[in-house]
Amino acid sequence: MYGSGNNQPIIVLKEGTERSKDKEAQFNNIAAAKAVADAVRSTLGPKGMDKMLVDTIGDVIITNDGVTILKEIDVQHPAAKMVVEVAKTQDSECGDGTTSAVVLAGELLKQSESLIDANVHPTVITNGFKLAAAKAVEVLNNIAVDVTTDELLQKVSVTAMTGKSVGGEGELLSELVVKACRSVEENGLVDTDNIMLEKKVGGVISDTYMVEGLVIDKQRVHPRMPKKIENAKIALFTTQMENKKPEVDAQISITDPISMQSFLNQEEEHLREMVEKVKSVGANVVFCQKGVDDLVQHYLAKAGIYCCRRLKQSDMEAIAKACGAALVGNIMEVKESDLGTAAAVEEKEVGTDFMTFITGCQNPKAVSIVIRGGTEHVLDEVERAMTDALRVVGVAIEDGKVVAGAGAPEIELELRLSQYASSVGGREQLAIEAFSKAMEIIPWTISENAGIDSIDSIIKLKSAHEKEKDGKYFGLCLDCGQAVNMLEKDVVEPLRVKVQAINSAAEVANMILRIDDVIASRRAPPMNPMADPTLGGPGMSGIGGMM
Repeated sequence: MYGSGNNQPIIVLKEGTERSKDKEAQFNNIAAAKAVADAVRSTLGPKGMDKMLVDTIGDVIITNDGVTILKEIDVQHPAAKMVVEVAKTQDSECGDGTTSAVVLAGELLKQSESLIDANVHPTVITNGFKLAAAKAVEVLNNIAVDVTTDELLQKVSVTAMTGKSVGGEGELLSELVVKACRSVEENGLVDTDNIMLEKKVGGVISDTYMVEGLVIDKQRVHPRMPKKIENAKIALFTTQMENKKPEVDAQISITDPISMQSFLNQEEEHLREMVEKVKSVGANVVFCQKGVDDLVQHYLAKAGIYCCRRLKQSDMEAIAKACGAALVGNIMEVKESDLGTAAAVEEKEVGTDFMTFITGCQNPKAVSIVIRGGTEHVLDEVERAMTDALRVVGVAIEDGKVVAGAGAPEIELELRLSQYASSVGGREQLAIEAFSKAMEIIPWTISENAGIDSIDSIIKLKSAHEKEKDGKYFGLCLDCGQAVNMLEKDVVEPLRVKVQAINSAAEVANMILRIDDVIASRRAPPMNPMADPTLGGPGMSGIGGMM
């Protein structure tokens, strides 16, 4: 970059730095955000299509879950990365509505392009968007319906799973989802971390079932151990039940066979002491996060103690929470007070494998759902669908409010925001009208993905919202292409999903619009081909690339 004080060039930025300013920077960023929105747009709605994602090592993911797609895509452009963050936030807050949030953010930026072209200042646009988002949340709260029955929660769950590959078993899975959420509900809050999902290939999706307790994908380490332990006293060890190897390379010189035997006896004695310690505190079930020596397995089996090894950290923590056990790092330090309790610990066959079932836990706020399906890909997609459903049902229980789905709230927002815009006046009115117009993108895309004429659909929806009694609940029926009362059609979504999608889409659109200068450093080339490549100047390589 050059300046001309006394007609002398003044170099401010390093050679090779890329810079785009004003409208060029804004339009580049908007184009990148729209590209991300377009990448997931075809997956929106119950008739949305799936994407097949193949990573560098050939692993395949088949899904229409917006956040999964965006996490797997390697996005380079910095503005595009900001839009991907919207999907991640939506997922962590609500568990659903990720595609809607991203598509909405892309459309808000697309609508703002014509305003920037007409020389409306970005600050005016962002102010208008803030006013519109606040008004939109107010309207949503007014059209929300109270959650009064579990039947309504099941409808929320079915809506969240519609369009996902659950093989037409949405009703059955939704019953399990609501039952699981009700089981872990405490003081009006639902902690879905207390619901474990375990996948096992085999059977069909309808074979999925719920267990009041925990299911661990491990079997007992020795066939002579009891298959079932009643009144289980559970010890959890985060260390190995083996003789430790020294930290450094060490050699032991033994000169005669007696010393050798003595050394082996000592090792064996140490392992026996471990088992004796476990027996002395009264434990009859042991879960070990690391390895268990063959000799220890033998002694445990002889003592009638059930043992599993190499458990995941998350499983260990779940057992500790459910059974009231403490995680112990030194076996010789274990005390009776560290043990957890459960009515039964049993090994059962699931498909062709064996799993450990822990039932009758001390803390009943722990349930597991065992998911069955024909292939790994089916299981993964069912797990994603159920995770979304668990989150949205949890959110609906916590907030106690739902709204109609299928584009109904978006059309209502468009109509109410356009009325609100004229009451605001000034240049912000243009931004609020743009925000209002952007709301159309959700029903437009849903109808487009279902192969229905989008223009006709929007006209029918607007007409129904203005003319019909309870018009605010009218959304697009994708089977008949007509505007239908979605509360009667059982298509409902939690209020929080819509509020979060609108707020986060507006925030990211505002952040991108306020950027008027993009300065991207480049790594300078080496002085000659033989030179060390690290001699190039520091910089953010690849930051300017489009997705």
